[in-house]
Amino acid sequence: MTMTMTEPTTTTEITTTTITAPHQEPQRIRGLEMPWNRVLGSTEGPASAARALGPWHPQEFLAECVEVVPEVGGMLTFVFRRLDGAPLAFRPGQYVNIAFPVNGEGGEPMDRSYSLSSSPTKPWTFDITVKRDPAGRVSPWVHENVGPGTVLEMLGPVGAFHLPDVDRRARYLLLAAGSGITPIMSMLRTIHSLPGQADVVVLYHGAVPGGFAFHQELGYIATVDSRVTVHYSLGDRSAPEDWEGLTGRLSTAMLDEVAPDANGRQVYACGPEGYLNSVSEMLAAVGVDDTSIHMEFFSGDRETTLEYRAEVALAEELAEGIAEEIADSAEDYYDSQPSALGMYEPAYDDEGPLEATGLPLEAADPDFAEPGPVDSEVQAADTAPETEETAEPSAPDVSAFDTVGTGTLTLSFVRTGINVLINPEEKILGVAKQAGVRIGANCQEGMCGSCKVVKLSGDIEMNHQGGIRSREIEAGKFLPCCSTALTDMVIDA
Repeated sequence: MTMTMTEPTTTTEITTTTITAPHQEPQRIRGLEMPWNRVLGSTEGPASAARALGPWHPQEFLAECVEVVPEVGGMLTFVFRRLDGAPLAFRPGQYVNIAFPVNGEGGEPMDRSYSLSSSPTKPWTFDITVKRDPAGRVSPWVHENVGPGTVLEMLGPVGAFHLPDVDRRARYLLLAAGSGITPIMSMLRTIHSLPGQADVVVLYHGAVPGGFAFHQELGYIATVDSRVTVHYSLGDRSAPEDWEGLTGRLSTAMLDEVAPDANGRQVYACGPEGYLNSVSEMLAAVGVDDTSIHMEFFSGDRETTLEYRAEVALAEELAEGIAEEIADSAEDYYDSQPSALGMYEPAYDDEGPLEATGLPLEAADPDFAEPGPVDSEVQAADTAPETEETAEPSAPDVSAFDTVGTGTLTLSFVRTGINVLINPEEKILGVAKQAGVRIGANCQEGMCGSCKVVKLSGDIEMNHQGGIRSREIEAGKFLPCCSTALTDMVIDA
């Protein structure tokens, strides 16, 4: 008798259980308050340590890149930390001005301002998000050359476009188009990280369905934070069949759909100039008062340009004052601080703060930086800004130059070989260009620094927006786009 044994067949079923629970809103305190707001009046005790995180001391500092995060829409997020180990204190929505050495070692750096996209509630590192512009000079260089280990010179924080330190109502409409999402993202990340009641509506315009930067994080925040609602719109592009968002440019109907109570909210908007012009018109049409509208403008004929000019001028003044105070007496400067600030105190010598000590920076991805650990002393020497002479060079003889134009003052351009007459109220750049003097220019609002030239003699009045640094001014440089002449001048152009 033959027996045939058959192995039993075992089937394992995996079941999933969906747990549903009644939705319950968190109990919250009223309004939003930035973490540094309560220590403004504190003079002693542990709370005074938080004063180091208060964004009231714009500084010129060095920062090293520690991470590069790819984003959609042709953007990269660069994560930095200060080289002196201190936190970067800023308000959500502000920006930093950065000197990029696009012209190589010994060449003139190009200054650009980029909004901070991270939250100031995580101040030990900070992010900027840069969109690559193929026709641009700086952004392609940044994408190709900045990575872990790169050290850049920065000024900040700067900017009047930011959330308030305290808001008892905290009802916001955040509008963004394209790369204008970066300061809006800082605001949203900050709100999400803080306790308190808030009602936030985000409307984000993009060109293509896959081109919305931070869309995964935006979706996550909107899912877990009941205070936040996020809407997307494809602008004037045709939408695919599976598109579930809005379509069309900003309109009153769209505002009524996403925020029918817009006239009861504080509105923060950032994007291209054409988009912001539409925002102004649409918000006025739905009854939003001008005092409730805050926009991010870096160029153009806008009243807010004056606010930025004042902010950057103040930032330069404060940064220079702090640096001078440290240089005069570094030890006295730090000894005068509350004892609780010792946890944030960098090492210093007679010349000011020293580079922080810690783990050597080693890039995990060789595509972004040189392989192997970075020696901090070598790196500091290699990336230190060129020392510039502060003494004015002797002015050449300009009596043989041809003279053109009309005015009461004379601008002598030594490279062009021409004298140009100008009136005191006229901006130097416009008059010089009309006379045929070749000076590069981009924003023409004192922010980008592209028109920077050297003043060999004479006095000016300059109202810039961060496009030039204190050390450059001391070396005789100025921005003709935002400068007027106070005396006759000799200019190296």
